[in-house]
Amino acid sequence: MNDRIHPPVLAGFIVATLLLAWFGACEAPRGAGGPCGGMPEPEGMRCVPGGSFIRGSDAPSADEDTGMPVTDESPRGTVAVSAFFMDIFEVTYRQYHQCMEAGACSFARPYYSGYDRPSQPMLGVTWFQARDYCRWRGKRLPTEAEWERAARGEAGETFPWGNDEADCSRAVIEEKGKKGCGKGTTWEVGSKKAGRYGLHDMVGNSWEWVQDWYSENYSRCGAGCAGQNPKGPCDGADSCPGHERKVLRGGSWWWSAAYARGSNRRPHYPKNVPFHHVGFRCAKNASP
Repeated sequence: MNDRIHPPVLAGFIVATLLLAWFGACEAPRGAGGPCGGMPEPEGMRCVPGGSFIRGSDAPSADEDTGMPVTDESPRGTVAVSAFFMDIFEVTYRQYHQCMEAGACSFARPYYSGYDRPSQPMLGVTWFQARDYCRWRGKRLPTEAEWERAARGEAGETFPWGNDEADCSRAVIEEKGKKGCGKGTTWEVGSKKAGRYGLHDMVGNSWEWVQDWYSENYSRCGAGCAGQNPKGPCDGADSCPGHERKVLRGGSWWWSAAYARGSNRRPHYPKNVPFHHVGFRCAKNASP
């Protein structure tokens, strides 16, 4: 028998081998060999690359509670974070209630009607409840720097999609006096197109708790808000003498585009008193 491989057979073998290699690469876990250190992306999360990025703004903004001008986004500058994973969506009403049913989260609910559909963002939680939920999921709240990196990217663009103004084609906000783009409430998470890194609703829909304590600006915060992986005053400890409020990010269905900027900061008491419709999402380290 002639055991010589004929050219057509050899060519077919080579093509099949290349196809198998190509399909294998396509089916490799997201993040393999990528910016998150080769770790596959956890279910429902996306990798946010590490590195330095532009944070903050030198332009004054208006305090949400008083309307007075504030400069708490200043000074604009450069900080760095390590790669991490961020939830694709804000935590939903259904997900938080699963935590309550498991006995890992205390009771919370949005006030008023129209905010308790299963896939709407969970509202009305305290900072402590948001922290406990993330821990139950094996995650944590994102630091303020991580949140801003995820929202603005390396170049510090104004919004998750770039520098074009926020409107109802891109985010669930107040536009032309219409709250929630005319619905008057939050929308189901992911109703608008994803921004950078595949994350939805990074601005609009619901304010989001982050880990950090609030300081009047980054200069007043000092070393805690500078350098690599800043965690804010007291390095984000649960208790921080001289600091009473945590940070909210992202704006909401109730507020206009001016508050949906990726650099905008809002202080609020961690016990959520006075009550606000505050939500959150979780993050996770991208290292073993």
